[in-house]
Amino acid sequence: MTTERAPLVSIPAAPVPDHGTAEWFVGADGATLRAAWFFPDGAPRGSVILSPGRTEPIEKYFEVVEDLLARGLAVLVHDWRGQGLSARALPDRLAGHARGFKTFLSDYQALLAAFEARLPRPWIAMGHSMGGCLTLLALAHGEARFSACVLSAPMLGVSTGKRDPLASRILTWWKAHSGQARVYVGGPSDPFADSFATDALTHDRARYERYDAQLAANRDLALGGLTWGWLDFAFSACAWLKHNRGVEAIAIPVTIVAAGADTRVVNADLKAIAGRIPRGRYVEVADAFHEILIETDDKRAQFWTAFDETVDEAISPPR
Repeated sequence: MTTERAPLVSIPAAPVPDHGTAEWFVGADGATLRAAWFFPDGAPRGSVILSPGRTEPIEKYFEVVEDLLARGLAVLVHDWRGQGLSARALPDRLAGHARGFKTFLSDYQALLAAFEARLPRPWIAMGHSMGGCLTLLALAHGEARFSACVLSAPMLGVSTGKRDPLASRILTWWKAHSGQARVYVGGPSDPFADSFATDALTHDRARYERYDAQLAANRDLALGGLTWGWLDFAFSACAWLKHNRGVEAIAIPVTIVAAGADTRVVNADLKAIAGRIPRGRYVEVADAFHEILIETDDKRAQFWTAFDETVDEAISPPR
């Protein structure tokens, strides 16, 4: 059950969308988590449950919320535990930490339960990066209330750069299970020192700097580097999806939109998992960086074309 109103950060470049409100809700273990819901003008065609990626608060998705509202869809978007204004895992607010994926999935179920009565059907699942991974995990674990799913560059395979993937996985497991789970991988990082020139997340400077301005407006939104515990969670979640047959039992249409120039996730893994979903589809946006939803207009348009193709059919099936 939801409790009381929660704040949303508004800046001139990214005002809070109309017809929306944020609330606190209670996570699986009593953690205080934040979600916001928005309604379009007129009767909604359905609802999108939108799950951001690692580090990303609700506010970063205001433009995406507006895009969905313009399509006549209600939107529920949330802060995962450990980021945004939801409860943080460690006293160091900037440490991106996790302890496996089961707690995230329990939080997701708590989110759906808290808002279910207010969300018109049909439901569409949508997620980016980590949020896409966790959304697909929920579906593969039997969540059956959705009619379709569209994922943006989901974390279905973690890029290790030039490092051997198996060696990286073994090292991470050892670090996470030898008392170093809360230790930063490579030391702490300052999210306020990131720059458009070095981050390689989008080709769109204005959208990148808009998010910087949101963080400056409320520094509590920011999240820094990841811990060995978080990286172990990421590897474990990806391994589960690669090897568990729950993926093959997902009955709804699932479209996975990949970024052609992604350096964060492994597109071959995205394509392979899309191929195992009975109604799965893989779409790749050429030359896009990881954050497709804050990319340039031409690249975002390719995502929205794939979204509309998937969602319009789910909402209004062909006769």
